[in-house]
Amino acid sequence: MAAELAPRKNSRWKTRPSEDMTARKVLPAVSVALQHGDRLLLVRRGRAPSLGSYAFPGGRVEAGEALETAARRELAEETRLAVGNLSPLVRVPVEGDEVDYDLQVFFGRYAGGEPVAADDAAEAAFFTLAEMEALPVLDSVMEVGRNLLGK
Repeated sequence: MAAELAPRKNSRWKTRPSEDMTARKVLPAVSVALQHGDRLLLVRRGRAPSLGSYAFPGGRVEAGEALETAARRELAEETRLAVGNLSPLVRVPVEGDEVDYDLQVFFGRYAGGEPVAADDAAEAAFFTLAEMEALPVLDSVMEVGRNLLGK
């Protein structure tokens, strides 16, 4: 079962506990933490929310779409990469401008190919934890990165 990250102060994504998210419309969203050795795949957001920030590839779940299917679709749309097994890693409540999101982060291992920035990603590449710490990475992504890469 996936864990749930606690909201972090000073996050580029506004977050709050999931109990508080009932007052606004909440949409399902997904992202993929794709690991390649000691690196994780990140995309630099080319559009809002979080324009210019680095995050795991992901986005909204389409009507009737399963979460894992949406995660695979978003990964392919933003990076042109595919992944083998995916497993639920953590859920993150995210406050958006118009609606809130219930973000399911999946974990997968790199299966080959070169990431290519596409769709709403301005850049797609694998980064070490040290490299991530020097970038404008979303707080929740940094927390997942530290947990996965061992610091």
